[in-house]
Amino acid sequence: MAIIGYAAALEQFHPTELLEYSIMAEKYGFGGVMAADHFQPWVPQQGHNAFVWSWMSSLGSTTQKMTFGPGVTCPSFRYHPSVVAQASATLGALFPGRFWLGLGSGEALNEHVVGGVWPEPHVRLKMMQEAIDIIKKLLSGEVARHDNGTYFTMERVRLWTLPEQPVPIYVATAGPVTAKWTGQYCEGIITPGANLDKLRMLLGKFEEGAKAAGKDATKMPKLLQLHLSWADTYAEALESALTEWPNGGMNFPKQDIRSPEDFAAMAKLVRAENFEGRMLISEHLDEHREYIQRFVDLGFDEIHVHNVGRNQEQFIKAFSEQVIAKLK
Repeated sequence: MAIIGYAAALEQFHPTELLEYSIMAEKYGFGGVMAADHFQPWVPQQGHNAFVWSWMSSLGSTTQKMTFGPGVTCPSFRYHPSVVAQASATLGALFPGRFWLGLGSGEALNEHVVGGVWPEPHVRLKMMQEAIDIIKKLLSGEVARHDNGTYFTMERVRLWTLPEQPVPIYVATAGPVTAKWTGQYCEGIITPGANLDKLRMLLGKFEEGAKAAGKDATKMPKLLQLHLSWADTYAEALESALTEWPNGGMNFPKQDIRSPEDFAAMAKLVRAENFEGRMLISEHLDEHREYIQRFVDLGFDEIHVHNVGRNQEQFIKAFSEQVIAKLK
């Protein structure tokens, strides 16, 4: 059975409030948390930007069995890869077998806070790959250095506090090249909700990469992040989508947009029809269950669900009884 996880939107809720929701989610049968690593919200209406690494430590301390990780951290701009490795090793040591490290190539909304040139996508991919090499060296516990890289340098150093169990590295991608690379060099893949044909293609590329490295892709975690909008009425669900998560209706790459205010200006053009095929908006729990079941059937091991409205308590209880309990 796939794990149905709770997508913790730190860009949308106060960290204390979100911690309470996550504790409730575990109580009601959600098996994991994917925590957003954001320096800024997508739009001002969302209103928060709590530091995910501090928050995840509290999450691990106040829950019992949930697995969790950042969905996703970019190890290339705000953080030097060595800092990501140190933070990951500490959480892995504190919460053995529960923490996973989700990495991605970054978005200007969060990463450009440090200034400088914002590279093209293919460069950001190369930066992430080099960063992951550094992180792996450090998580091995061996003395490591990185003095021949293209994008990063690291003097001779080692991590002294290491987890009993290795921290698995999952890479977030929606593209075939990175999916194949991830299967070959990392432990799992994260991808956002999309049509079944695209997701089937990505999982196929992931499997190709795994086979090239002599690994069995069927045993490697495949995580999906799924945004949806549910409320008592369709009108309420639609209003939540348009107000709280208009970025879900923007059918174009968003990695180069730098401010919540720019997103808010674009959000004025978003209409109900823009969410079609991108985010399910419905008052019917059976429709949400059938929607999620398709991704379970496709082979995802974890599906982290984000209901974009403010009705989180209602969502957690209703999905526990009418969606999670009825999935096959």
